[in-house]
Amino acid sequence: MARRRFFVDRVDQGHARIAGEEAHHLSRVLRVEVGQKFEISDNQNVYLAEVENARKDLVSFAILEQIEVAVAVVRTTLLASLIKFEHFEWMIEKATELGVDQVIPVEAERSEKGLAAAAEKRVVRWRRIAREASEQSRRAKLPLIETAVSLAEALRDQTDYRYVLEEAGATAILARVPDVCRVGDRVALLVGPEGGWTDKERAEIAAVAWTAVSLGPAILRAETAAIAGLSIINAGWNARSPR
Repeated sequence: MARRRFFVDRVDQGHARIAGEEAHHLSRVLRVEVGQKFEISDNQNVYLAEVENARKDLVSFAILEQIEVAVAVVRTTLLASLIKFEHFEWMIEKATELGVDQVIPVEAERSEKGLAAAAEKRVVRWRRIAREASEQSRRAKLPLIETAVSLAEALRDQTDYRYVLEEAGATAILARVPDVCRVGDRVALLVGPEGGWTDKERAEIAAVAWTAVSLGPAILRAETAAIAGLSIINAGWNARSPR
């Protein structure tokens, strides 16, 4: 069984610590004990570590060795139009489990009014959700959860491949995955809100040459479409990258 993995703020002279609410969760809920071994990440490297102290407000670790981690085949950015927060938070959690590097909320014309302003107060919560999902899925690094931007700002993304999900009339996303992919390619996926893009937004997207892709004839919820799109991108790059 794989060891649990936790994130720490830093590793200093062979030691690391988790304090506050997360320490309480480790010591009182997970009941970690002195001498147990876990994996910890300082968001740069992953280490095998042994618990040397476990109190209600502090859990400290002694580093035993650094662990080699696999290099991600593809680096993904999810530019997701703002939707109801309970659905957006589910999307962040699942995108994190799928290895997304960055999530950028986008204010679209059909996003509910007021969501962009309210999103500023939610970023801390969203980052906590991403952290918990990163630990659950044993990631080596946390994804970046950004503040909301306009569609115009989102369209300035300069990744290697830029895909925008369309409801119909576009080529299947898998067919747009290159025949030969490179390890470390950067891919952006732009997802619209409930109700889809307006004609004005479609014109703006087309003007900067994003590639329109489809997930098939079914009309999916925005959060479902985002996760399906990321899954296909991951599978496509893993299948077509030399390793």
